[in-house]
Amino acid sequence: MHLTTNALVLREVNYKESDKILTVLTADEGKLTVSARGCRKKGSAIAAPCQLLVWSEMALYEYRGRWAVKEAATQRRFDAVRSDLERLALASYFAEVTELLAEEGQPEPELLSLILNCLHALDQMDLPQKQVKTAFEWKAMALAGYEPMTEGCAVCGRPDPEGPYLQLSQGVVCCEACRGGAGEGTAMPLTPAALAALRHIVTGSPKRLFSFQVDDRSLERLSAASEAYLITQLERGFRTLDFYKTL
Repeated sequence: MHLTTNALVLREVNYKESDKILTVLTADEGKLTVSARGCRKKGSAIAAPCQLLVWSEMALYEYRGRWAVKEAATQRRFDAVRSDLERLALASYFAEVTELLAEEGQPEPELLSLILNCLHALDQMDLPQKQVKTAFEWKAMALAGYEPMTEGCAVCGRPDPEGPYLQLSQGVVCCEACRGGAGEGTAMPLTPAALAALRHIVTGSPKRLFSFQVDDRSLERLSAASEAYLITQLERGFRTLDFYKTL
C-alpha cells in the first residue's frame, strides 16, 4: 500500500545507526508513526524533510506493518523558528501537545491547520509569543473537546461575569463573588478583556485566531489561565513547556 500526503513532523527518535522513527500529522490520514530508513546517512535525499517541525510532501509505503518514507520533499522549514531557541522551544511544545491530542490514523484537519498557523505566526508575524501561545492552547483544547463554557457565569447566569474567574477543573467562568459555587479546585482571575479574547479564540473563525488585542495585564492573565487549564484538563505536564519556561 502506498500513500502520498503532506505531513508535519511532530516528533523524531533516532533508531539504529542511520534511521529515525517519526510521528507525523498528515493531511489525509491524521497522526501516523513512520520509519525513515537511512535518513541520517550523509547525503540522504530525505534527511531535510524528516526533521522536527518540517512540513513536507511524503511518499509512504507499508513495510513490515509500519509506514516508511520512500520519498520526501520539503515544503516549508519555518527557518525563523529554527534559528531562534526560544521560538523553537515554544514550537516544540505545540508539537508535543498536538501529538497528544491527535488520534492515530484519524484525520485532524482543524488541529493540523491550527499548528501550521501557529508555526507561521512564530515564523513570520510580529506578535508576542505569549499571544500565540495562549491562542494555541485555548483553540487546541476547544478542538479536542475541552472547550470551556464562557457564555456567562456558571453560578448566577450573568452574561458578563463581574470580576471574571475561570474554574480550571470544571471549565466554567464565574463572577468573583460566585467562585464558591463553581466547584472545588483552583479558579484563576481573568479580566473582562481577557474573557472577551477567550471567547474570540474558542468560538471565532480560525482565520482570525490572532485578531484580538488586550492590555498586558489581560494577556498575562489569559496566558496563565490557558496554560493551567490545559495542564489541569489533560492531567499531565510537558517537558517542552518546562524547557521553554527556563529560557
